[in-house]
Amino acid sequence: MLIQIIGVGKLKEKYLVQGIQEYAKRLGPYVKFQVIEVPDEKAPDNMSEAEVRGVKEREGERILSHVKSEAHVIALAIGGQLWSSEDLAAEMDKLGTYGTSHIVFVIGGSHGLSDAVLKRAQQKLSFGRMTLPHQLMRLVLVEQIYRAVKINRGEPYHK
Repeated sequence: MLIQIIGVGKLKEKYLVQGIQEYAKRLGPYVKFQVIEVPDEKAPDNMSEAEVRGVKEREGERILSHVKSEAHVIALAIGGQLWSSEDLAAEMDKLGTYGTSHIVFVIGGSHGLSDAVLKRAQQKLSFGRMTLPHQLMRLVLVEQIYRAVKINRGEPYHK
């Protein structure tokens, strides 16, 4: 199975990069795993709704350029479904069992995801009503993917 995370912006914080690298290493024996970073749009703090929409559209085009037609896309979105770790594991297992061997998780930039990306996604996932920085969300998501793999294999999870 190929699992990808496509995220907007380059991680600069060393502790986040190291955390993601650690979980990617742990995932290595089980799945093929990749993180793809697409450039974020430089934007002023005070933008109109139309300018925000334009930023999301340009970032969305960059995201979609990396999504293969056969991929099952799960967009992280505030209005998405709330899953437990076991729900994520069950969904990943179901997808693999029924022939989907390529899962793409998408994390938008600071303004969220474009309508085009949300339409391409087969599912929308929320990690709760709290707002988390999109950079931190990558680390949290990688950890949850690792946890889901361990659950599906019936193996104990050690931090």
